[in-house]
Amino acid sequence: MHRPLIAALAIAALTNGVAAQNAAEDEYTRYELLAPETASFRITYDVTAVTPGAKFYFNPIRKGSAASDESVIDLMTGAPLKFKEVTGQQAREAGMKDADADTHYIQVELARPVAEGGEGRIRILKTYKDAKSYYREGDAIVFNRGLGIKRNAVVLPKGYELTAANIPVQVIEESDGRIAASFMNIYPGEAPLLIRARAVKNQPVQVQSGDVPIQPPPPAPATADAPPREQPMNQIRVTERALQDREIVYFLKEPETHAFSLYHDYTAQREGEHQYVNVVRTGSAVSDPSAKILDTGEVLKTRTLTGADIAREKIDIPDRVEPDTQVVLIPFTPVKKGESVRLRISETYSDPARYGVIGGELMWHRSFGRPRNDMVLPAGWYLTTSSIPAVITQENDGRIRLSFWNPRPDNVDVFVKARRR
Repeated sequence: MHRPLIAALAIAALTNGVAAQNAAEDEYTRYELLAPETASFRITYDVTAVTPGAKFYFNPIRKGSAASDESVIDLMTGAPLKFKEVTGQQAREAGMKDADADTHYIQVELARPVAEGGEGRIRILKTYKDAKSYYREGDAIVFNRGLGIKRNAVVLPKGYELTAANIPVQVIEESDGRIAASFMNIYPGEAPLLIRARAVKNQPVQVQSGDVPIQPPPPAPATADAPPREQPMNQIRVTERALQDREIVYFLKEPETHAFSLYHDYTAQREGEHQYVNVVRTGSAVSDPSAKILDTGEVLKTRTLTGADIAREKIDIPDRVEPDTQVVLIPFTPVKKGESVRLRISETYSDPARYGVIGGELMWHRSFGRPRNDMVLPAGWYLTTSSIPAVITQENDGRIRLSFWNPRPDNVDVFVKARRR
């Protein structure tokens, strides 16, 4: 969840509660281009309503687009939600006082009012016809559309190859052979996306299940200092970075304490998934863990164990851990097929090796593996160094926040320095 937005919305709520009624976060949009002659594309829009107590969410229908085949589901239960298309005036009458009178909206009735500090996750499905955004140009097809959502994917029609993308995209071949261009928009405005594609003349031959797979080269003789073997190329799997929804926020305490609190959000969606396991990295010590289900506000029980405890109790966890490694275990009701649960885990850590004061300066050094990572400096400190580009904002109490959005599938090595004001 992008907390700078939450801070701004909190201010708005104090002065104009209705204006904040339609606050949303964690948006992801998938555009599946249909046959070019239709000038149409299928949209999957995942969005999280975050206004406490909200019973409705209003999704604007972009001007110039004709919407059809609409449906909405609750992502926690997978159940369909009631909705209707309303005018801007009707949206105002339903509570969205700042609705544009010239815009039509999909008014969604949420499965449950948004819990205080919680979320209401929904998926809106619809088809748009928009000849200005999706059209032919010679032997090419063009998708030309400004996208303000931060996480997006455009899927080409089957049998088309990607020939141009004007902003950096991750290219992924889907299970049915379609090509997708996915990206994270790290800028504050719309991304002026322009995608070009054309039909593939020679369609690829599908590998049958009985065919012999590519064999990796034989391993080199092992030596004492040999680097780890690289994964065979035909076993490498590429996952869509923009679709990943794990996020984390660090709140640094005074650096002399070497301590920081944090929360990280995770969506459990695998059928039968019943626990979250957080393995504390070497050199850190965890305390005060807590957890809740953001969809409902339900508080969950937590257990802080060691690797020895895990072995003794024969608890099944994904990773092997050393006997003295700390593990935070959070059980919850097993996820049913078609359902999901959004968790928020809060903890306090102490890490003298990576956070402290050196020569009077605050210093922080930590690798981030998630696509979205925020850190907030302690009160009274100003930023002097950030090794990785970040969006910089100021909290209501004057603290400085750094937001690191990493569209790459690898870790970023973050080094931050600050001084007292």
